Amino acid sequence: MATKSQAQEMLIGGDWRGAKSGATFQALNPFDGTPATTAAAASVADAQAAVDAAHSAFSGWSVSSPGERRALLGRAADLLTERQEQIAATMTEETGATFGWGMFNCMLACGMLREAAAQAYGAVGEVIPSDIPGKLAMAVRAPAGVVIGIAPWNAPMILATRAVATPLAYGNTVVLKSSELCPRTHAAVATVLADAGLPPGVINFVTNAPEDAAKVVEALIAHPHTRRINFTGSTRVGRIIAETAGRHLKRVLLELGGKAPLVVLADADLDRAAAAANFGAFMHQGQICMSTERIIVERAIAEQFAELLANRARGLKVGDPREPDTHIGPLINDAAMTRVSELVEDARSKGAKVLAGGGAQGTCYEPTVLLGVTSAMRVYSEESFGPLAPIVTVDGPEEAVAVANDTDYGLSAAVFSSDVPAALELAQRIQSGICHINDATVHDEPQMPFGGVKDSGWGRFGGRAAVEEFTELRWITVQESERHYPI
Repeated sequence: MATKSQAQEMLIGGDWRGAKSGATFQALNPFDGTPATTAAAASVADAQAAVDAAHSAFSGWSVSSPGERRALLGRAADLLTERQEQIAATMTEETGATFGWGMFNCMLACGMLREAAAQAYGAVGEVIPSDIPGKLAMAVRAPAGVVIGIAPWNAPMILATRAVATPLAYGNTVVLKSSELCPRTHAAVATVLADAGLPPGVINFVTNAPEDAAKVVEALIAHPHTRRINFTGSTRVGRIIAETAGRHLKRVLLELGGKAPLVVLADADLDRAAAAANFGAFMHQGQICMSTERIIVERAIAEQFAELLANRARGLKVGDPREPDTHIGPLINDAAMTRVSELVEDARSKGAKVLAGGGAQGTCYEPTVLLGVTSAMRVYSEESFGPLAPIVTVDGPEEAVAVANDTDYGLSAAVFSSDVPAALELAQRIQSGICHINDATVHDEPQMPFGGVKDSGWGRFGGRAAVEEFTELRWITVQESERHYPI
């Protein structure tokens, strides 16, 4: 049954409220097109008010004890655990996520909150020996200030939580800007933090209509009190974010698009490799930044591997994400359907064999295995962000590395081989921020350094790596004895 559209307000300075203008917009259910959410449509003035509120709260939050921040983040994780089934249902309504993907999002988001809580004590500095007699020199980590977090729709609980949790742990205040496609899902992150007891203004939440996105984002970045921006999304939009931030001399952390290669060498366990490829290419309809977008297989085992993968793909149920046994739900919108369909038809017309799938079922696209993909086909180089598994055959590990690196992207990768030392050597030559040996390209843990190279962005979320992104490193000295000056 289609759900009635529900209302979503913004959180600014501790108050849930609508836009100053009273404007709203609608987010639609991607499976059946019915209204899912009616949300406040922020103006530039609303965005500026959110940053003002965060700035006002910074003086108090930045000097709060690590123990206090840890306790509040832990409480937020408890609340998220209590609410996860309701949140997963909201994800289904707004993004077409299956219940399993929604619950996994909540589980990993809880882990991120708990890891951030542990990192509350992690902004440590060091004492550095000075050449000046009697001088105590210290490198000290300090919270940066107001952090803007901009999260996408595809893994909404994970990526919205990641955008704000560690900045909060280090004593920053935050403004979370929601995706226009899932405002109510993203609001769940702000809600658990506010309900956990964060002081007013420490967490703020802004929603905007699609047509207002550019001016709202620019207002958030340009505000004189903004100190950091983190963005997860497409490379196209990431360039705009980086260019805008550069004009205002603001630091940015970017996690952008991907074209993840999964390399299968001739000595690999093919059943394990096929299972990993099936998960990596088709989980959440391939709408994950780490999704397996190119499967690079040695020619001697390509046919055998392709049939193993195709058999798995044929066994996936496509349809209504509200049904508990559905594996493949809808693509996010018509533009995504057009893109995926065009990529498959282009590959088919240029000689690729469609071993499984290859067509739409309503708003869903079948999990599709393509054998014989070449560099002449669009699917070889363009990010599909859909349930496609393009297989490229190669003659040996050297060509496999060359094909893996033949992309503008560099987020995640994987190598399958029974010779782990050889696989590790190969992995070190693949240009990616992440590489897994004998595992899927889709994998994340809260404590790990997560990010990409090349057009997949720069900087790292996760664990200790995030301290570099969300704190300022200051040099502070104490002259403990009298010093002689030359004049």
